Amino acid sequence: MLTLLKQETFLLLAVLAAVVAYPLEHWMLHSGQPVALGAGLVLIAFIVAASMRVAHHAELLAEKVGDPYGTMILTLAAVLVEVVILAIMMSNEASSTLVRDTIYSAVMLDINGILGLAALMGGLKHGEQSYNDDSARSYSVMILTAMGVSMVVPEFIPEANWKLYSGFTIGAMVVLYALFLRMQVGPHSYFFSYSYPEKRRRKVPEEEPEPVNVALSIGMLVFGVVVIGALAEVMSKTLDLGLEGTGAPPVITAILVAAISAAPEILTALRAALANRMQSVVNIAMGASLSTVILTVPVMEAMALYTGQPFQMAMTPVQTLMIFLTLIVSAINLNDGETNAIEGMTHFVLFATFIMLSLLGL
Repeated sequence: MLTLLKQETFLLLAVLAAVVAYPLEHWMLHSGQPVALGAGLVLIAFIVAASMRVAHHAELLAEKVGDPYGTMILTLAAVLVEVVILAIMMSNEASSTLVRDTIYSAVMLDINGILGLAALMGGLKHGEQSYNDDSARSYSVMILTAMGVSMVVPEFIPEANWKLYSGFTIGAMVVLYALFLRMQVGPHSYFFSYSYPEKRRRKVPEEEPEPVNVALSIGMLVFGVVVIGALAEVMSKTLDLGLEGTGAPPVITAILVAAISAAPEILTALRAALANRMQSVVNIAMGASLSTVILTVPVMEAMALYTGQPFQMAMTPVQTLMIFLTLIVSAINLNDGETNAIEGMTHFVLFATFIMLSLLGL
């Protein structure tokens, strides 16, 4: 028991933060803007700590079942955290563009940030790194379709027809995800896996890995998501008040939400790249992008239909340009089954451009 408590120190600290935050919520919201902003940032740190434990247990389950099921569990856990935070923040009357900006930020962070940095670091260490190019092509075309249907076409839908198109979008995303799941775990699962060549290793005694307690990992994963939801409830209010009137671009909040959910994935992808396992990086980065769009959109659209209040889902011209530029570059880079440092740098430059445009309020 003591060992378990020691392992879950971060999650316990997040629970303690939630227990303290709720009684102090009124005080934090009425003690001035600096206090509210500071409290919001501290709560974000605890949310990241809890999400790291959620990702850890998702990773244990992933190792238990292996690829492609493993990376599917990792990406679903990250998307679950994102959806929970978004739903809570939107219920607190957040910006009508928060959902759109968060999905856009997540795709930029996953493809240009995670994939770019991982390919750059892995390329500098290993040179060219191999992966299954079938997976990259499948991910790219589905991301393009999902974002086009849900975040480009809405710009041309009359306001009077938003409910009808919103219902259509939900159905389209569900069908796409059902097909994706069938491909990923069914007859085409080989699209998302890669047989790495065996390497000669020095004969060093290896410790036997500890057996994975599946029930415990699932329970801790679910508990961690609940804790994150509780912290997000207070964080959203304090952060909104703390940023009010500061001149910070509205997309900053969206970037924070995307970064919170992606933080564990970044570490996992970088470890995989440095271990010369680029297929895992592609599955994490591209899979997380696809899952973010294809799962977040229907949940949030259903919420909009339930409340009768539509969200602004159509991307701005700059966002649309960046998405198409990103997907074109990824289609070219991920077309030959090998990545290198130059390809990683092209994506990372696009990520830096995304950050600059966001700081400029574009």
